[in-house]
Amino acid sequence: MRTLTVALGERSYPIHIGEGILTRCGELLPPLPSRRAVVVTNPIVAALHLDGLQAALLAAGISNEVIVVPEGETHKDWATLYEVHTRLLELGAERSTTLIALGGGVIGDLAGFAAATYQRGIALIQIPTTLLAQVDSSVGGKTAVNHPLGKNMIGAFHQPRAVISDTATLRTLPEREYIAGIAEVIKCAAIRDLALFEWLEANMNRLLARESAAVAHAVLESCRIKAEIVAADERETGERALLNFGHTFGHAIEAATGYGSWLHGEAVAAGMVLAATLSERVAGLPVAQAQRIRALIERAGLPVEPPAIDADRWLDLMSRDKKTADRATRFVLLTALGEGVVRDNVGAQEVNAVLRTG
Repeated sequence: MRTLTVALGERSYPIHIGEGILTRCGELLPPLPSRRAVVVTNPIVAALHLDGLQAALLAAGISNEVIVVPEGETHKDWATLYEVHTRLLELGAERSTTLIALGGGVIGDLAGFAAATYQRGIALIQIPTTLLAQVDSSVGGKTAVNHPLGKNMIGAFHQPRAVISDTATLRTLPEREYIAGIAEVIKCAAIRDLALFEWLEANMNRLLARESAAVAHAVLESCRIKAEIVAADERETGERALLNFGHTFGHAIEAATGYGSWLHGEAVAAGMVLAATLSERVAGLPVAQAQRIRALIERAGLPVEPPAIDADRWLDLMSRDKKTADRATRFVLLTALGEGVVRDNVGAQEVNAVLRTG
């Protein structure tokens, strides 16, 4: 097991990464407000991993109850959040109760937002069971639900007390979901770490085969990058925006196609190709490096072409993105592999040109 720290002063927390650590999570938990927890999960994850988690919690003297919500991005909405709040009230959950998110990014975001808002905030533990959640969404404290007009537009920052990532849970992940998670690993490398990008180029086949050492390295390095960025800019006032590379286009894809039609990682992958093309035009990214990004995404089995979306619809959805500033769409671009920048002054003509060619 390896442990990283998200350094946020008194609110610092560990990220534990290892194979088979779910069954010993009781000993990995930090001091909790009480010995009571409520687990939020979905039916698929519950069938695979809930028994092991509950046994570990009981062995650590932590009583627990379970809230099961429907599976899928379409249920990361206000109605499902309301149901979680309702169940917490029915269970008599107190301010000292800890909420545990067991599942992928949807569960982490939904349970995290419930923890942020129930009785004005209760303790949260993230136990991600998908690659995307382990390398990205479980770390950093972003929680949200979707709205038909925009993804993750309603939410709160609420840092967990700990993140426990058992890489063994990835063996049960469907192939499509596993591959979607690789998009976020590529993103971390593209914005911050040329060495990781080169490692991905050399080891993509091992990662696709889910070799334990390759998976562990990808999760560890992605979390290291994200932990460093979050520690420097928790509320996304500057550097943290780099983590949105590919997401301005990607979120528009998800909203336009209906949440769940394209998985988040798939939309981000196509979005990164568009962002790389835009980077060529306005940020000086060498053409050969943009081609390397596209080639790596394609090797991972991820989409490199966006769905057919009317140009006006693209622009409307991107204008609603939460990364806009002074009504100008903010883009994360690359000046070189491993070197991301945030640009607010990208001309509409340049964006339109990329959308037409994309």
